[in-house]
Amino acid sequence: MHIPDGYLSLSTCVAGYVIAVPLWVIGFKEIKQAVDEKTLPLIASLSALSFIVMMFNVPIPSGTSGHATGAALLAIFFGPWIAFLCISLVLLIQALLFGDGGVTTFAINTLGMGAIGSFVAYGVFHLLKSFRFAPFVAGWSGLVGASMFVATVLGIQPHFATADGDTHCFFHLDLV
Repeated sequence: MHIPDGYLSLSTCVAGYVIAVPLWVIGFKEIKQAVDEKTLPLIASLSALSFIVMMFNVPIPSGTSGHATGAALLAIFFGPWIAFLCISLVLLIQALLFGDGGVTTFAINTLGMGAIGSFVAYGVFHLLKSFRFAPFVAGWSGLVGASMFVATVLGIQPHFATADGDTHCFFHLDLV
């Protein structure tokens, strides 16, 4: 699900940052309240687990990839805001150090895997928490929600083509 640099139009990337920045501010406020000497090691450990899980990419045609995120586990234990912030940090490290995803597409990747993945998983878990299979369904739902978001963002890119008509994206979603 990592979208590399060059796949999204500048307007899409800017819109992603405009939406993501306020969410990061809320996430930082939430994490200040939740972190103490008992929770910090578990948050860090689950973030590291998420980092490792995300490094196992399954290639998807046209150059992007799919993978598990660990967002559901973080969201179930600490809530969706902290999960969103942890996934954001993991994605930033992967983009800067490993070239997995991009810097210009960082906000869109974060919104998909971090925000949508975390909030969908958290909501589904709390709807089904009386059932034994709730964590599995929550994790699956978070991944499907994030994947649908990424597919939609990739699909609308031909509508934001550059002056020469190039979007570097082979997907197309008809809006009409």
